[in-house]
Amino acid sequence: MNLKVVLVGCGNMGFAMLKGWVNQGALQPEDIYVVEPTEILRQKAQSLGVHALHHADNLPQDFDPAFIILAVKPQVMADVLPSYQQFSPKAAFLSVAAGIPVAQFETILGSNTAVIRCMPNTPAAIGQGMLVTYANKNVSAAQAEFVKTLLSTSGAVASVDDEAQMDAVTAVSGSGPAYVFYFIEALTEAGVKAGLPRETASLLAMQTIAGAGALAAQSKEDPAELRRQVTSPNGTTAAALDVLMAGEMQDIINKAVDAARLRSEELGRS
Repeated sequence: MNLKVVLVGCGNMGFAMLKGWVNQGALQPEDIYVVEPTEILRQKAQSLGVHALHHADNLPQDFDPAFIILAVKPQVMADVLPSYQQFSPKAAFLSVAAGIPVAQFETILGSNTAVIRCMPNTPAAIGQGMLVTYANKNVSAAQAEFVKTLLSTSGAVASVDDEAQMDAVTAVSGSGPAYVFYFIEALTEAGVKAGLPRETASLLAMQTIAGAGALAAQSKEDPAELRRQVTSPNGTTAAALDVLMAGEMQDIINKAVDAARLRSEELGRS
């Protein structure tokens, strides 16, 4: 595709997406303009063959981008957006900044602007992310499909029709990697307590989580069935699951996700 795209911000998430677009051929480097005030980050972007600029004022005159992709921190978004008002409503805006509702973009850019919110998670940095979008009524089917193509270079892509569900998305997949990392920590500590060397316990915990996740993703069976398949009656797995399930693990996870959802709602109102 020969659509011109502006990427605003080239930090960890921005650069990870940029690298995916270029390496997988979703966009041609000459069609990408990166706006990034930090010199070392501009240099990283330039290493991929894209245009790297210090400020929006440095974009070419009569520039006609199809998409403005915002990968800046939520707290600076209000300061950054006015520099791109000139491209609305012709260009669509895609934000990967957590917690900022579409209404805030429409207030600055205009109510007729096409706006897509995206909630990614950190595995997107290695192309294994979960990215969930919500689009306002101004986003065309073609624009939505193009965004899906771009985001797919960073992992799996899903969408929701109700923006309020983005808080639950944040709680499940946005914050979810931290829950998995914590489980790896806990499983490692349990292995050490059971007598394993820490290095061995850490390897066992990490590879078991990675392998089980990959198997679940590739299997036609749902996770509950996979669990049943590896749980022999009165075996070792059954003994462990008796403890986990009796300990109300599902209730703890429900409470954790709900706490994250409520906090996401609070941040969205602030």
